[in-house]
Amino acid sequence: MKGKIFLFFVMFLIVCGIASVACAALQEDVDQAVSIIERFEEIPESAIPPAVMRDAKGLAILTVTKAGFIVSGRGGTGIVIARTDSGWSGPSAIGTGGLGVGFQAGMQVSEYVIVLNTQEAVNAFAKGGNVTLGANLSAALGPIGRSAEAGVAPQAALYTYSRSQGIFAGVSLEGTVIGTRYEANEEFYGKPVYPSDILSGKEKPPAGAQKLLDVLAKYPGPNTAKNDTPSDTR
Repeated sequence: MKGKIFLFFVMFLIVCGIASVACAALQEDVDQAVSIIERFEEIPESAIPPAVMRDAKGLAILTVTKAGFIVSGRGGTGIVIARTDSGWSGPSAIGTGGLGVGFQAGMQVSEYVIVLNTQEAVNAFAKGGNVTLGANLSAALGPIGRSAEAGVAPQAALYTYSRSQGIFAGVSLEGTVIGTRYEANEEFYGKPVYPSDILSGKEKPPAGAQKLLDVLAKYPGPNTAKNDTPSDTR
């Protein structure tokens, strides 16, 4: 009986911890996305090739915490952002979570960058609701390093990259479900907004997104016009 109570207590702590992660404010996710991009750029030999970033139609950037003791749980939040005719859109809040069973103990925090190589991939996030990676959109481990710079052509709708405990690598996220966090978007934009309006550029990015837009400005698309429109100072 004591063993069952202990297991239930552990599960409760895991679920509460994952829930608290999922409630993070979008501004925190935007700031974290900037740090993640900069960390991925630190080591050119194992970084996302600039050509992949320049050709990207969008990016999904997540921080995911996994914890467990026999029963495991994971939860994470982040942002998705899309390329528009005049630069990059504002960020839209996303999140993921789930439970698993298996002999495992401890906690791990991982950072993910998902490169959206096609407009279809962007549209999947723009519709709102849930997106299951690998279901309707092909996903593959992304190329890394300078050797992949020349002649890079997308091999899948999504490229996935991860950083965990200081190690950079491609990682399979097939089957992962990512959903829209509408309340976080409403708080960040000051009103109810749809992901489609954000990712199309119809909704002007708030001032809190400017640092992220500045970091991504070094990766202009081949058909992107210079964006001189300042973000909303709201």
